[in-house]
Amino acid sequence: MTKQLENSVQIEQGTSGTAPQKPAPHSNGRRLLWFLVIPALLACSAVVTAYARRASNKSLAATTQSLALQNVNVIHAELGSPVTDLAVPGTAQAFSESPIYGRISGYVRAWNADIGAHVRKGQLLAVIEAPEVDQELSHARAMLAQAQANLQLATVTSARYRELIKSNSVSQQEVDNNNQNLNSQAANVQAATAEVGRLEQLQGFEKIYAPFDGVITARKTEVGDLINAGNSGLGAELFRISNITTMRVYVNVPEVYSESVAPGVRATMEVASLPNREFTGAVARTSHAIGMNSRTLLTEVDVPNPKGDLFPGAYAQVHFHLSLKVVPLVLPGNTILFQAQGPQVGVVNSQNHVELRKVTLGRDFGNRVEVLTGIGQPDAVIANPPDYLVDGMSVAVQTTQAGGK
Repeated sequence: MTKQLENSVQIEQGTSGTAPQKPAPHSNGRRLLWFLVIPALLACSAVVTAYARRASNKSLAATTQSLALQNVNVIHAELGSPVTDLAVPGTAQAFSESPIYGRISGYVRAWNADIGAHVRKGQLLAVIEAPEVDQELSHARAMLAQAQANLQLATVTSARYRELIKSNSVSQQEVDNNNQNLNSQAANVQAATAEVGRLEQLQGFEKIYAPFDGVITARKTEVGDLINAGNSGLGAELFRISNITTMRVYVNVPEVYSESVAPGVRATMEVASLPNREFTGAVARTSHAIGMNSRTLLTEVDVPNPKGDLFPGAYAQVHFHLSLKVVPLVLPGNTILFQAQGPQVGVVNSQNHVELRKVTLGRDFGNRVEVLTGIGQPDAVIANPPDYLVDGMSVAVQTTQAGGK
């Protein structure tokens, strides 16, 4: 800068064409002005440069810090529906079902009802031939007749001796003996009568009757088959009868819904064999106990079946329309982290730190899932959390979206 001033002075001297002269007063003032302005300009330039560099450093530091944080989006859980449609599989069974056995040993003489036959209470199903019992009954009746004859003779004899004792024609001992014989013969008649009654009842078992109204679902006998008395032995069961006017449908209700299922709760049912048909019933009773293995509540639903459309053993899909006592929260399925500790969600606290919380899941709706425990509705839940998310991790919240949409 000084050289430029000297050159300008020399140029001014050269243009004058004369010897150097004493500078004018205004030239001295201009030179002094240049010496004052130029340092000021340099100082201002230095200040501006330092400020710009400081601002650039701050911006770089902020950018570096923001890049070091994990950017996340958060959402808030929504309240689910207070009414739920619970669908569980079930098995239809006859309201009353009974195997029929022979009470007497013998051979099948005839059977009168085959599978699928609708029978009434007291209808004859089969006849068993038991000649041994018939002969025993004939013998018992003969023994009864003999006992009655002996009783009649003892009665006449006892009366005669009571008259003879009045005239001292017989001794008192003979009178007492005949009275005792009369009592003994009366007891024999009672015993013979009981034996005849027993054999008559046993003979009555030769005819097998239906115990209640129903349908024959199994016939396991043929004419000539040897029947074993009782319910033991090979081929002991003759028929199986089922009352299907009302069906019992047994279902296993998950534990989380056990408090909502009570007697009287309405239910609808569908079966695969009858598409587009819906049957209505009600909860009749529950086991009042949670199964240790399945963690479910055994529930019986009674379904009217007056036309016999439902068959015992049918697979059914039962729907319960339940009012929930505790309304669950609903989150998008992509907010759940499935790790070794179980299902978890990431929650951003007030310090922008991550909290991994274990949750209990309910029903899965595909893109959304119920969360029963672990979080509250105000919690900021991380959407699409990365797998490397850990407790205490610092994050930067980008946006807050409407819950679960």
